[in-house]
Amino acid sequence: MPNLDEIMKMAESVQAEMQKAQENLDKIEVEGAAGGGLVKVVASAKGRIVSVSIDDSLLQPSEKSMLEDLVAAALNDAKTKADAAAAPELQKMTSGIPLPPGFKLPF
Repeated sequence: MPNLDEIMKMAESVQAEMQKAQENLDKIEVEGAAGGGLVKVVASAKGRIVSVSIDDSLLQPSEKSMLEDLVAAALNDAKTKADAAAAPELQKMTSGIPLPPGFKLPF
């Protein structure tokens, strides 16, 4: 069983790796879309929204409700893709760390 110093060093290593992973996730960008591409959202794999693009054809008062639905759908699509892009990065970070079964990072 590792002693306290070894455990502390492992914890510091995990913290440093988590910081690197978080920085890398903010550099990976994904695009979510809805309405056949009429609404697009670019987000980082960390979940930060980078930009929103709305086709001019949707900028009419009669299209307000549909536009709101499409923006929500595009945000959700971007979030799903961001999570999918983040998973392999976090897997790389935790691959060398002996974690108990069911233990999830980040905390």
